[in-house]
Amino acid sequence: MDISDAELIADFVVEAQEGLANIEQQMLAIEEGGADINVELVNAVFRTMHSIKGTAGFLGLDRIGVLAHGLEEVLNRLRNHEVLPSSELVDTILHAADFMEGLIESVETSNEADISQYVESLQQYRVGGEPAVNPASAVKSEESTPPVVSATFHLSEAAREFIIECYDNLDLMDRDLLALEQSPGSTNLLRGIFRTMHTIKGGAGFLGLAVMEKFAHIAETLLGSLRDGDLPFTSEIAGALLAATDKCREGLRLLETTGTDIGFETDSIVQRLLAAQSVCPTGEHARNDAPDLLQSAPPRPSTGPSAPARSAPPTSAAHANTHDSAAETPEHALTDKQQLAAGDSTIRVDVALLDKLMTRVGELVLARNQILQHTNRSHDAEFISTAQRLNLITTELQEGVMKTRMQPIGNVWGKFPRVIRDLASQLGKQIRLEMEGKETELDKTILEAIKDPLTHLVRNSVDHGIESPEARRSVGKPETGCLRLRAYHEGGQVNIEIIDDGAGLNLERIRQKAVEKGIVTADQAARLSDREAAQLILLPGFSTAEKVTNVSGRGVGMDVVKTNIEKIGGTLDLQSQPGRGTTIKIKIPLTLAIIPALIVTTGGDRYAIPQVSLLELVRLEGEAVQRQIEYVHGAPVFRLRSKLLPLINLAERLGLSGGNVGGESPAGDQVVNIVVLRSNDRQYGLVVDKVNDTEEIVVKPLSRQLKGLGEYAGTTIMGDGTVALILDVLGIAMAAGLNAEMREQPHGGPGQADTLSRAESQTLLVVDLGDSRRFALPTSMIARLEKASAAAIEYAHNQPVIQYRGSILPLIELGDVFGRHPDQPERSEQSELQIIVYADQEHHCGFVVNRIVDIVETELNFVPGKPVREHLLGTMVIQERVTDVLNLPSLARHASPRSSAAFTPA
Repeated sequence: MDISDAELIADFVVEAQEGLANIEQQMLAIEEGGADINVELVNAVFRTMHSIKGTAGFLGLDRIGVLAHGLEEVLNRLRNHEVLPSSELVDTILHAADFMEGLIESVETSNEADISQYVESLQQYRVGGEPAVNPASAVKSEESTPPVVSATFHLSEAAREFIIECYDNLDLMDRDLLALEQSPGSTNLLRGIFRTMHTIKGGAGFLGLAVMEKFAHIAETLLGSLRDGDLPFTSEIAGALLAATDKCREGLRLLETTGTDIGFETDSIVQRLLAAQSVCPTGEHARNDAPDLLQSAPPRPSTGPSAPARSAPPTSAAHANTHDSAAETPEHALTDKQQLAAGDSTIRVDVALLDKLMTRVGELVLARNQILQHTNRSHDAEFISTAQRLNLITTELQEGVMKTRMQPIGNVWGKFPRVIRDLASQLGKQIRLEMEGKETELDKTILEAIKDPLTHLVRNSVDHGIESPEARRSVGKPETGCLRLRAYHEGGQVNIEIIDDGAGLNLERIRQKAVEKGIVTADQAARLSDREAAQLILLPGFSTAEKVTNVSGRGVGMDVVKTNIEKIGGTLDLQSQPGRGTTIKIKIPLTLAIIPALIVTTGGDRYAIPQVSLLELVRLEGEAVQRQIEYVHGAPVFRLRSKLLPLINLAERLGLSGGNVGGESPAGDQVVNIVVLRSNDRQYGLVVDKVNDTEEIVVKPLSRQLKGLGEYAGTTIMGDGTVALILDVLGIAMAAGLNAEMREQPHGGPGQADTLSRAESQTLLVVDLGDSRRFALPTSMIARLEKASAAAIEYAHNQPVIQYRGSILPLIELGDVFGRHPDQPERSEQSELQIIVYADQEHHCGFVVNRIVDIVETELNFVPGKPVREHLLGTMVIQERVTDVLNLPSLARHASPRSSAAFTPA
């Protein structure tokens, strides 16, 4: 037994045992129904036996296959009301099924078992030896006497399973055919593709879908000729087979909408398949190798490359194709028993159950938040300890459940090789696709939301980005262009990049088109920087295409892509270099179910702002209110580091009391809290009454009465049981007219230029250590800024710590890491600590600094040639001062090597 067979058998044992586990209850229920046969139950048992028969035959488990075949035929007579479920019949089926279960448990020796007793007992209930139905005659019969299909139909469970499995198999076949074009001599790929089509044919035949079965049979015959070496694999054959997969998808959609395959037109594709088959010297068609029930099983065929492939079972095509390649790497081989045991480590769980479990965990998070609020007012040490333990367990459970909902982005990317191949062929281009980070995981809800935007961006790169082979050759480029997809986790988000090495954007053409459409004046267009001009393609209706094609040119798309990404809390940025290519960067959250949020209060009510849109917090007091808040055409703006930031008063926007920014009371009594947010490539400040705290919230949908209000994205339940509304950062900006303002004055002012350069910039927190040295930290890696008294410092594991939010926070003195200045005074117990809280999956610590100087947004232009010290990213000049930029993960690993779990109270 080789490695591929061992893996397949392990999968077969698990699947067969799952199916057989329910047969006893199903058969007893069928017996209880008597003459009123429950066809759905009989079909369920029939499918189990049909699957076991097919898989056993494919794997050479002959005795199991023959016994399953006998059971299948009896069950077929039962579901056709040709026999009644008498006690004797049910006993016979159950005894045979029990014996089969024993054969499966001892699968290695099953071919030595004597099954004649059970075969003979089943023989009395079957009608012997009907010939197999010819697909062609079945189609003819179906076409001559079409059944009447009612206006309303109900797909059987078998049909629904067939549809789901077929879509998966067709996607798999697409990927394998594209891989086969790159490696035409791969017998493993050919065998896998053949088995996939055989699976589709078998499922269609089982459901009586004669047209689809015949169509799949023709495609299978062509694949058989390729597999046997009678035909060379060419791009024309690849195109015909890919067209066949598309046609099969049409048949599935017809089945979904009508419940039948009548009207499934396949003539054009059949002609392509037959034309390709006609060059086969033998023209041999697939044989019907189904063994007779009492006939001795034929000897198992060889598994060598030249041997004909065995028939594949409906449930194992994906596994078979995946594991074939393992046969070529014997160094990774496991023993047969190890392979058989490997299947026991996984179970199948319905997605609806996972969603329900996620909902329950969300409720638990709400209850946890409520209990933690009580701990802030409690002095009961035992209650506080229990609450902290509950907090830890809830967090771990939340992370575990969220992982079960995670799916690799490769599930979406898997369709792109086919999309790119077809488009490249249609456009006469040569394109190579590279994918990096296919294993990067996102919540399945996010994955569904980005599927269409990503597809649109990929199509745009192929159509607009990469040039024709002639054009590339004329400028000294390789004829084959490269489209690269990259995904990775960073800062609690997923970054996705679509990079092409094409001609880049025609910026002059974009400027010209913008003037023609009245988006900007000719003078404004001339002053646009290249980065500002590139962003124009994200505006609604903007297109530079000379003509409309079925690929692009309608002026609909990029703005929709951007809007859809922003709806899930993501951002999109575009960079292009003429002659060198274009890069599109997307940042999206990992999940939408439970998110970190900033809680604010306005008008006596609390609101939640998703942290993904939060840039910084500003508090103005006294004279600073009058000095730094100005008015432009009656609208308040805040001068933040020499930039004008539009202000929106949340109370005024929501129609609450207290909607006057700055008010008219004496300056010394005024306090203004500004939450600086990013929305639609624009920053603005949201004025609130009070900034409360950050908290993980459970997102719940808006009620029907609030769905029309664009200012809200959802609701959540706070720790005290009250409901809080989640603010939609983009919706507030649109309601306040900021987006319209951006379109009217889009690219002439400094604010837009600053926004457009953000992709190449970093927001940094600048600190000092009480001497001449300055350090900067990327704000994306900072969880919070805290203040604490030096007297609050305690020690654990010989490390300074403070009690922080129900846990113990290790402290790291930057002065201790990088050395203290000899003239720096000792800290007294009365002094106040400035603490920068850092957290990742492994470490949770606070960096102690002397003073927080500023927050700046700047490009990372490190001093070239200067050796980089340990725990530093580099050195640069910020605000005319030499500043070292810290590598926080490295610093946390070095200075806090112990897991933060060691500092969590029991």
